[in-house]
Parts: sequence; C-alpha cells; structure tokens
Amino acid sequence: MRIGILAIQGDMDLHHRKLRMIGISPLLVKTEEELKRVDGLVLPGGESTTISKILERYGLRESLKKRIEEGMPVLATCAGIIILAKKFDKDEPEVKSLGLLDVKLQRNAYGRQRESFEGPVRLKINDVEKTITGIFIRAPKIIEVGKSVEELGWYESDPVLVRQGNILAMTFHPELVDEDNSIHEFFVKMVEEKGGRNV
Repeated sequence: MRIGILAIQGDMDLHHRKLRMIGISPLLVKTEEELKRVDGLVLPGGESTTISKILERYGLRESLKKRIEEGMPVLATCAGIIILAKKFDKDEPEVKSLGLLDVKLQRNAYGRQRESFEGPVRLKINDVEKTITGIFIRAPKIIEVGKSVEELGWYESDPVLVRQGNILAMTFHPELVDEDNSIHEFFVKMVEEKGGRNV
C-alpha cells in the first residue's frame, strides 16, 4: 500500500515520522505523477494560504480534487481541513479551497500562534472511546457539520475530528503526540479497506 504526504509546505516530516512508527514508508508527493502513485494521502498542517497558492502553481489542485472525489482516502490536519472545507464563517479570498468537506470553519478561532495550546480530545473510533492529547496551533474551529459528516472527536463540546466517507479531517495535530498513533492507524485501515496495493 502506498500512502503519500503532500510535501509542498507544512509539517510533512512529522507525519512521515508518525507513519514510519506504525510500519508505513510514505511517499512525499510534489507532482501530479507522484499523486497518481498513491492509494491515500496526508494533507499536513502549515499555512493554508500558501498551500492553496502552491497547489495552483504546481498544477495539483484539480488533479488532487479529482482523486479525492474518486474516493482516494485523505487525512487532513489543521491547514489541511481548511483546504478541504466547503464553507467559512467569512470570506476567505486568499484560500481557494477544494470545497469537498461539508463543514463550516472559523479560521484561527482559538487565537494566533502565541495562543497555541494542548487539551484533552475525546475520541470515538470504531466504537472505542479514549482521550488523547490534542495540540492546537492557530487552529480553525468547526462551527457547522453537514448531514454526511460524522463526528469522531471533540475538544470540550466542539467537534475537532470528523469523517466524511474517504475524508478524515481534524483541527489539531496528532502527528505531534508520540504516545498515541490511533488516528494514523485508523487512516491506514481506511486505505486498506479502499483496496490499497500492498507494495
């Protein structure tokens, strides 16, 4: 199975390390040809405006959108969920999102960089409930979810981890927490269930 990490901007190294911890050797994806080779893709955190612009510049935006629409599993963290979201609480002219995930977001809802924080995130994945550490860095807030979106994790009463079919997206950074791999393991199972090639 080939899992890729979009490697045009952001914390791809941390996702690479996390996937290797669970036995996956990911492919760094920078081109359309590399995108064609993967069965699942991580959209890392970073600067959503920059990622949006580079997707356009590299000619990756439409091909990425098509792969996701065709069912390629995607794991998106922080800026990644912004790239996927359908709606925002106000106009975001600098971010050209793919408009695939039926949520409404408020960008930087928890504050700027200096207001970054850790907090308990309650998960319910495969009917198993647990609490993990969530690290929120200039994090967006999910303020509405569509009918096709399943909530899988919460910080206080706010949904922070959601799934819509082949899309698994969150507002925090699970790649920063060494003691828990459950979200990346869940994503790998999503890719396997979709028929990821064993290579």
